[in-house]
Amino acid sequence: MSEAGPASFAEKIPQAEPIRMRTLALLRWFAIAGQLAAVITALAMGMVFPVLPALLLIAAAGGMNLWLFLQAPARTSPDSVVFQLLFDVAQISALLGLTGGMANPFALLVLAPVTIAATALNARHTLALGVATVALITLSALLAIPVHYPDGTAMRLDPLLDIGHWLALVIGVFFFSGYAHRVTAELSATSNALFATQMALAREQRLQHLGGVVAAAAHEMGTPLATIKLITSELIDEWQDRPELADDLASLRDSADRCAHILRSMGRAGKDDLLLRSAPLSTIIEDAIGPHADRGPSLEIHATDISVRRDPAIIHALRNLIQNAVDFADKHVVIEATHDNHELSVSIRDDGPGYPPSLLARIGDPYLTSRRTGAHREGYEGMGLGLFIAKTLLERSGARLRFSNGGPGAAVDVIWPLDRLRIDDRAALGENPHQES
Repeated sequence: MSEAGPASFAEKIPQAEPIRMRTLALLRWFAIAGQLAAVITALAMGMVFPVLPALLLIAAAGGMNLWLFLQAPARTSPDSVVFQLLFDVAQISALLGLTGGMANPFALLVLAPVTIAATALNARHTLALGVATVALITLSALLAIPVHYPDGTAMRLDPLLDIGHWLALVIGVFFFSGYAHRVTAELSATSNALFATQMALAREQRLQHLGGVVAAAAHEMGTPLATIKLITSELIDEWQDRPELADDLASLRDSADRCAHILRSMGRAGKDDLLLRSAPLSTIIEDAIGPHADRGPSLEIHATDISVRRDPAIIHALRNLIQNAVDFADKHVVIEATHDNHELSVSIRDDGPGYPPSLLARIGDPYLTSRRTGAHREGYEGMGLGLFIAKTLLERSGARLRFSNGGPGAAVDVIWPLDRLRIDDRAALGENPHQES
């Protein structure tokens, strides 16, 4: 029995696309339209610059978009997004180089691709694109071809102002990308925290609803079970001459007895025992094992000698985990409890077939069949709620769970901070409740 921790769980979840290729193509179309408008406006004003190379660069951007359009739809990867944005930076930088370099008033548009990267990619990819952007800006400034006015005068900036524009763009690359990345990360963290809170509330609501259903079922099932047991006992007495039927009826009566025992234990679990608030950990485990002690597989306990808080919810949760191990074990189930100065752990391992690897990340979800089909013990019938209930109750008590395969079957490790369960069994019990006469 095993659950992957948060990190491994995250690794199993397919990662979302950093940004859709359709979005990149749409932004590029806007850029192409703006670049064409700028070229047409400059020509209308009589400015002299290499028109054909500029148009070829704009056509290259359009060709890239057409190529993306003709490609089969596919999920974008961070590397493909970096390639597309690097193409945009190179295209804009080349246009700047052909149209005056730092003297071009539209030079700040070179910041757009790296800012987009900062909102969609991780820090490593953003930094790489930022460095490439600075290098291309520097080349466009050094190799810039001046734009000439209609009278033939070159449009140039004062050298100090030229350097200032270049420095402003370099600073802008790192400032805007860093700022955008930071804000995006904080918004993502807030969104993830909200999602986790919503999931926790939904789980609490499901558990509360389930608790009401269980309480109602426990109340209503007592009389039908007693009737089943009575009729079964009478049929066994009447059909003693038919051993095959008598054996089936005996199994039916034993199952009814087991159901009644479970209902009684659930009733006892809801009562507050004022005189027994603590118990040795081995006693807690033996209590959890009780209903499954004679169900086939041998149960082996190795428990540390420590007194812990006697919490009915923990006992019930451990009982569900042990039931799951017994249901699917071949011959043997081992329950081992250990502690150190900081943590207390209970490990439950069986020699059954283990969990399907594809379900490990979802162990503990409601209505999930968590073991390999066909491997369970004869007579097993479950709704997929046992591990969900156990996991929720244990997490409420402060525990964290790890489900895994190995040893050789399934394994689950339940780990608490020691101070959440340890109790001083020599402390005073407190005042007895006042009894009205």
